[in-house]
Amino acid sequence: MTRTLRVAVVGAGPAGIYAADNLIKSGADVRIDLFERMPAPYGLIRYGVAPDHPRIKGIVTALQRVLDRPEVRFFGGVEYGIDLKLDDLRQFYDAVVFSTGAEKDRPLDVPGIDLDGSYGAADFVSWYDGHPDVPRTWPLHASQVAVLGVGNVALDVARILAKTADELLSTEIPDNVYEGLKASPVTDVHVFGRRGPAQAKFTPLELRELDHSPNVEVIVHPEGIDFDAASMAAIRSNKQVEMVVKTLQEWAIRDAGDRPRRLHLHFLEAPVEVLGADGRVVGLRTERMELTGDGNVRGTGEHTDWPVQAVYRAVGYLSTQLPDLPFDHASGTVPHEAGRVLDLDDQAIPGVYVTGWIKRGPIGLIGHTKGDALETVTSLLADAPLLPEPPFTDPEAVVRFLEQRAVPFTTNEGWLKLDAHEIALGRPQDRARVKVVDRAEMTAICRGE
Repeated sequence: MTRTLRVAVVGAGPAGIYAADNLIKSGADVRIDLFERMPAPYGLIRYGVAPDHPRIKGIVTALQRVLDRPEVRFFGGVEYGIDLKLDDLRQFYDAVVFSTGAEKDRPLDVPGIDLDGSYGAADFVSWYDGHPDVPRTWPLHASQVAVLGVGNVALDVARILAKTADELLSTEIPDNVYEGLKASPVTDVHVFGRRGPAQAKFTPLELRELDHSPNVEVIVHPEGIDFDAASMAAIRSNKQVEMVVKTLQEWAIRDAGDRPRRLHLHFLEAPVEVLGADGRVVGLRTERMELTGDGNVRGTGEHTDWPVQAVYRAVGYLSTQLPDLPFDHASGTVPHEAGRVLDLDDQAIPGVYVTGWIKRGPIGLIGHTKGDALETVTSLLADAPLLPEPPFTDPEAVVRFLEQRAVPFTTNEGWLKLDAHEIALGRPQDRARVKVVDRAEMTAICRGE
């Protein structure tokens, strides 16, 4: 390909930035524009990772190096489907890569799940991470809380609910989140998993972090520590599973301490109904499960009612359908082959690609996104010689397009201003930063207004 390859990436989280990085490292003559609906980049890192995970947030250093590359431009505050559509992007780019992730909660079909006091984990995560598009307050009125699910997100939610606000004050939590958590009357957080400990989806590191708080007693209920043949095979073949199980077993037999708050881990307890009165959550009913030998479970008919006043479901994220793209509603993904988007006849749509959770579903850790992006970029580069040249090749044409539509977009330079501003806000309090929450304020700081 003799001309410069121009690529638009929709979504500037890790998936989108890794795609840009792979394009640059390929050695191709390429220019990449990243479009992000938030004024700031990083997606899941900024708005989906718990604030007390500084090691994970350290990934931003590598991501920022990509944004600083001369081949890359960042356009924040630009929403696909509203500010521009696929036909618009095709006017300026040879190829478009969608990396919009997943930020909605997967539904859970049990009676009572829609009662007042029943929440999706994704919404709560967005609140404590200071997402501009969610309310500034959160109804933290429950003394006893249930969290459904045993993945990393479930443990994040449980840990943030159980910790005291002062423990989180050194992190980047916004002031409104600190005040909300400070007023919480919580004493007990119960985490429920329908399968056994060897089938838990959280990592050993995430599990051990539960036990680091001086104010939270972690209690593993021993009746759920059970294993079948498939469980034992998983323990023998997977080091992470072995480490998780070993930790849970040790915690299950230790004496409980006297820390003021308690975080309970229950295995082989499946939620069957959220109990309500006057439209509000007053309890959770679970059914005792038993392992069937192959790692699956069946119900025993034995039920327990837990007197909780709030329920958080952490049973997975779900992507949102994108305008002008096909969508598999069952999996919450865009149909594709090696990253090439497929139409309703399973034919590749020329110049349109996906990567990240919108491609493979919300599974895996952030690091798994690198290999995913490489596959998509490999497909794109293989197709590049056959892609038609866009009508407008001047890099400033898309800038003029956004300005004509009065889109108040932000740039990488603007983001660096906001980044410095948030760090400066945290400095007097010896905090990493104080995150700006309001979208208009974020945009104004980025644009120097």
